[in-house]
Amino acid sequence: MTEAALVDWSRAQFALTACYHWLFVPLTLGLAVIMAVMESVYVARKDEFWKRAAKFWQKIFGINFAVGIATGIILEFEFGTNWSNYSWFVGDIFGAPLAIEGILAFFMEATFVAVMFFGWDKVGRRFHLASTWLTGIGASISALWILVANGWMQHPVGMEFNPDTVRHEMVDFWAVVTNPVAVTKFFHSVLSGWMTGAVFVIGVSCWYLLRKREVRFARASIRVASIVGIVGTLAVMFTGDGSAIHVARYQPMKLAAAEGLEDGGTRAPFSIVPGLEIPGMLSILATHDIDGFVPGINDLLDGYTAPDGTAGLSAEEKKERGDIALQAFRSYRENMETDPDAAAEAKKILEENAEYFGYGYIGDRAELVPPVGMVYWPFRLMVGLGCFLLLLMVVVLWLEYRGRIEKYGWLHWTAILSIPLVYIAGQCGWIVAEVGRQPWAIQDLLPVSAAVSSLSVGSVITTFCIFVAVFTLFLAIEIRIMLKAIRKGPMADEVQTESGN
Repeated sequence: MTEAALVDWSRAQFALTACYHWLFVPLTLGLAVIMAVMESVYVARKDEFWKRAAKFWQKIFGINFAVGIATGIILEFEFGTNWSNYSWFVGDIFGAPLAIEGILAFFMEATFVAVMFFGWDKVGRRFHLASTWLTGIGASISALWILVANGWMQHPVGMEFNPDTVRHEMVDFWAVVTNPVAVTKFFHSVLSGWMTGAVFVIGVSCWYLLRKREVRFARASIRVASIVGIVGTLAVMFTGDGSAIHVARYQPMKLAAAEGLEDGGTRAPFSIVPGLEIPGMLSILATHDIDGFVPGINDLLDGYTAPDGTAGLSAEEKKERGDIALQAFRSYRENMETDPDAAAEAKKILEENAEYFGYGYIGDRAELVPPVGMVYWPFRLMVGLGCFLLLLMVVVLWLEYRGRIEKYGWLHWTAILSIPLVYIAGQCGWIVAEVGRQPWAIQDLLPVSAAVSSLSVGSVITTFCIFVAVFTLFLAIEIRIMLKAIRKGPMADEVQTESGN
């Protein structure tokens, strides 16, 4: 098989692992907040009902948390197995946040999660509550460092290329951490987890209402989850606005693909679906100015000059400068020991063209355009589902406060069936983020074709099939265990304790 097949299968394997991993992460983040709020009410009111409610959702949290760790570890290993060139090229930068995540956040979670699960009758109420909150905070900190690494791939900052070691090396740690793309991505992703957890809790609670059991628990869970979910969803929309600004600034091709925008300009329209547009809305979203210039796919390939004089190089011009950078790098390596003057001149040329280094690996301009359909439609599905789920949570919360939530069976079924929809919305968001930046593993610096390991295609296909089987088994086991816990209900532990006594 060809090198292209190796790249495609390696991408497919990484995408498979990432998609499965993100099935578990957002529920962990959302349930962490919901169960912590419930336990806070318990500590404040000293009402055992809220303790039982918090313990039940902690049980669901624990089931999900365990499987999420397993898929996350495999995901990190794949950087070394499938993307060794990537790991060598930027390991000094990319590895730092992952190491911090493993040392700080993971151990923080591991410490306090043990107290949270096993310390109910062994430590004081306030100490246990602190452990519950710190478990959730630890999960968010863990997500922070992973998203710092991912944000750096979208907008690489705080580093310099060292031609002596053939590596990008970090020169400004805080520039990497405070990268605006990473900061926005962190809040957007974590808060989307609040929405996931909220929709999950509402759906499960509505199942109890349909069965006419655990009614007080279901109503209380709906109230807490709806508030958390509405706050989270509104914040997701706000951070999504900031993300649009960053994508327009640092990844204009991703924005053009997400909008199916072939030819850009000022007052660029926002496409709801093909043939239905809102005039000027894309310019507002991308630049906060209705007269803002938004380049389209053809502009980015052919080159453009915006009304304010800002110019964009054509694909051929970027390729030419990328070729110059690669040739200068080779010249530097060849002369670094034998001809210091020639090496110094080559290094100067390399530094002048370093930002286009990755374009030297691009063969054809068509490679610079991500698959438009795979970005355009997931973006609309994500936005549409997000709006629908926000409306659902508002309606459910309003009916709960009116004391009428039990009367609407159709709404209960809608909430139950919305559980998979919130996962689809989350997956669509990552498809837009990751497929939209293709062909780049690191934006403008390293295409995926140069990042892949030297493996046989057969070995990647084999491990891909193994991972499909193993991850599907993990998911099936998790769902079965969660369904069993849900069927038992929040009173199951109390009944068993009373029977034991």
